Amino acid sequence: MVPGNLSHVTTFILIGVSDDPELQVPLFFIFLAIYGVTVTGNVGIITLTSIDSQLQTPMYFFLKHLAIINLGNSTVITPQMLVNFLVEKKTISYYGCATQLGGFLVFIIAETFMLAVMAYDRYVAICNPLLYMVVVSRKICILLVVLTYVYSFSTSVTVTSCVFSLSYCSSNVINHFYCDNVPLLALSCSGIQIPEKIVFISAATNLFFSMTIVLVSYSLIILAILRIHSAEGRQKAFSTCASHMVAVTVFYGTLLFMYLQPQSNHSLDTDKVASVFYTLVIPMLNPMIYSLRNKDVKEAVKRVLNYPCQTLKNM
Repeated sequence: MVPGNLSHVTTFILIGVSDDPELQVPLFFIFLAIYGVTVTGNVGIITLTSIDSQLQTPMYFFLKHLAIINLGNSTVITPQMLVNFLVEKKTISYYGCATQLGGFLVFIIAETFMLAVMAYDRYVAICNPLLYMVVVSRKICILLVVLTYVYSFSTSVTVTSCVFSLSYCSSNVINHFYCDNVPLLALSCSGIQIPEKIVFISAATNLFFSMTIVLVSYSLIILAILRIHSAEGRQKAFSTCASHMVAVTVFYGTLLFMYLQPQSNHSLDTDKVASVFYTLVIPMLNPMIYSLRNKDVKEAVKRVLNYPCQTLKNM
C-alpha cells in the first residue's frame, strides 16, 4: 500500500472457520444458506423501503441504509469464504486482503453509527413527536447518512493504510476466515506499536461514541415511556423501538464480548466465533428482527404482492 514497502509476502493463506477437511463441504452449505438468507432479506428491505410510498419516513430511510450496510459487510467477506471452503489453497492476494480489510472496516464502522443514528431517530419520535418531521427532516436524514459513510470510509482508509504499511516477510498464514486487523498485526515482522495503538484507539473511540448515543437515547426513551399514564400508550411507544433495541443489544453485545473479555481468555479462535456472529449472522438476523414484528413492513409486503403495478407507480 505504501511505496517502498519491504513486504516479501504477495499472498496470504486464510485458515478459515475450521481447517478440518471433513467440515469444509458442510460448512460451505451452511454459510451459503446464511448468505442466501442475508441477501434475500436485506434486498427485500431495500426494495420495500424504496418503492412503498408509506415507508417513506426517516425511520425506514435509516433502515434501508442499515440493510445496505449489512449486505455490503456480508458480501465483502462471504464470497471469498465460500470459495475457500471448496479449494485446497485458501489464498488471497496482498492487495485483495487490503481491499477486504478496508471494505469490512467501512461497513462495520458504518453499522455502529447507523444504529446510533437510528436510536436518535427513535428518541426524537417518542420524546419530541410534535417536532419530529422538523428535527429529523429529509435534509437532516441525508446529512446523517452521508456523514456516517464519509467517516467510516476515512477511518477505514487510515486504519488499513497503517496495517499494510507494515512488513510481512515470514509467515503468511492468517488464523481467520477473512483479513482482519488483529491476525494481520500478529504476522508482521516489523514494529507494530503505532499501528496497534491506532487500531485500538479507533475501535475504542467508535464504540464509545456510538454506544453513548445509543445509551443516552434509550435512557431518555425509557423515562419518557414510564411517564405515559395509559398502558396502551406505553405499549405503543415501546413497540416503535422494540425491534431496534433487539438489534442494538445483539450487535453491541457481541462486540463487547469480543473486546472486553479478559486478556487471559482472549484468543484468535474466540475472535473467529464472535466475528462469524457480527459479520455473517447479524446481517442475516436484522431483516427478520425489523420485519417479523413490524406491522408497517408486513402491510408493505402485502401491497407489493397484491398490487405490484400500483406500488411501482407510487415510486
